[in-house]
Amino acid sequence: MRKKIFIAAALIAVVLGAYIIAGGNKTKETAKQTAPDIKQLVNNYSSGKLNAKSASITSHQLTVTADNNDKSTYTLPQNEFFVSIAPYVNKTHPCATHSLTGCQGEMTNEKFNVTITDRDGKVVIKDVLQSFDNGFIDFWLPRDQTFHVKIEHGGKISESDISTFEDDNTCISTMQLT
Repeated sequence: MRKKIFIAAALIAVVLGAYIIAGGNKTKETAKQTAPDIKQLVNNYSSGKLNAKSASITSHQLTVTADNNDKSTYTLPQNEFFVSIAPYVNKTHPCATHSLTGCQGEMTNEKFNVTITDRDGKVVIKDVLQSFDNGFIDFWLPRDQTFHVKIEHGGKISESDISTFEDDNTCISTMQLT
């Protein structure tokens, strides 16, 4: 009888310990994980297809806070760097770490001619791209490089150099079209 009580008490202690370690019913943060298709997940937050209390992206991870305050972090690809650019004419905001659910650019749902070249002048992207409802255009570029970005819209141009090294900005809100 004592053996059964001891086993039951030990089992309860293990379950209770696991519950406490996991945070009980408090806000929890999941371990870093890699989403099956991180690029699609990021796109869904950028485009507004998915909603969250917040979703921000650094040079190495996406952090999503759900409406119930649960946090999930996702590791970005090792060989690609995410950067979001909001071209503007009149109004911008200072930013370094892009908030997929909070940053708002001036030029929403506009089409832009975008050319991105590497240090050697090799074209990495040359396309007509449309900004999301948030006024940003998202890019996945090779890591640990410097790029020249040229954006054209309505006869106005903006050019800037950006880089994709560890801890570089993921939000570029300084490209004024003139």
